[in-house]
Amino acid sequence: MNQKLGRSSIQLEQPVYILNSASIVGSKEGEGPLGLLFDKVGEDDMFGCKAWEEAESTLQKEAVGMALEKAGLTPEDISFLFAGDLLGQSMATSFGVSSYQIPLLGMYGACSTCGEALTLGAMSIAGGFAERVVCVTSSHFASAEKEFRFPLDYGNQRPLSASWTVTGSGAFVLGQDKFCGSGKARAQITGMTVGKIVDYGLKDSMNMGACMAPAAASTLEQHFTDYADQPEEFDKIITGDLGKVGQRVLIDLLRERGYDISEQHMDCGLEIYDGESQDTHAGGSGCGCSAVTLSAYILKQLQEENWRKVLFMPTGALLSKTSFNEGMSVPGIAHAVVIEAVS
Repeated sequence: MNQKLGRSSIQLEQPVYILNSASIVGSKEGEGPLGLLFDKVGEDDMFGCKAWEEAESTLQKEAVGMALEKAGLTPEDISFLFAGDLLGQSMATSFGVSSYQIPLLGMYGACSTCGEALTLGAMSIAGGFAERVVCVTSSHFASAEKEFRFPLDYGNQRPLSASWTVTGSGAFVLGQDKFCGSGKARAQITGMTVGKIVDYGLKDSMNMGACMAPAAASTLEQHFTDYADQPEEFDKIITGDLGKVGQRVLIDLLRERGYDISEQHMDCGLEIYDGESQDTHAGGSGCGCSAVTLSAYILKQLQEENWRKVLFMPTGALLSKTSFNEGMSVPGIAHAVVIEAVS
């Protein structure tokens, strides 16, 4: 049973189903264009906690709980949990999901973590190693600023190329059957293309879009090569958090390689905020950005058959505060997942 396709892709013999999902976001995200679609919007971004990091752990805990409840399942029904975040040692995950006592495989792909988790979760089911898994990622504006940039109390000025880290968590229950306790699955995963690290030598941590766009271009080109696809195969080609700057870079890079995705491209970081009124500069970013947009908006479009097939490709900037402070560049990575409507 060889499901490998080309250099970096996998085409599943049988689809893996997204049985259900959940999204929880902060107050700023709730004020954006997708605000009414999220399962829960926090009134206070501390979520009743004493620290930002604890608040992010609460996001993951509640997202997993909601996703399981919506799927009509319990933690005992889940084989593995694939989870990750942006913080050191994945601490939001460690403290967030420990109470579920589900065997955990920790993920780190920076803001591409949702794509990585869905890829590995689907592979484990397709390979017969699990019947059901949960994938969850999160980010929090304040904890990310504290980890990678400046504490909020510092009041530093952000350049227009900077993005705004989404406060949110998205959780997804994957399974091998089309139906579960809650009814028909929301969508199906039929393939994926695993990205590689791409480093153009950029060092500006306030311009994540430009740093990640080359990796997105690399993964897309590899996907089109492996699948012998063209952009027109998809209703939408969806990146995670390239924002305004990264979107332009990605489209230009792919045009140089013979692909025009300008009609199909959508970026979660540009969808989640109102760029005119919310002052987020280049757009949204963070592990939670693509995850909550997928759960609340993209899967809804597939369920309602407004779209039949999308390529979901979260993008990540692989820097740390250590590497940045030592003057190193910001490598990027992107993982693509083919998600289709369930017939």
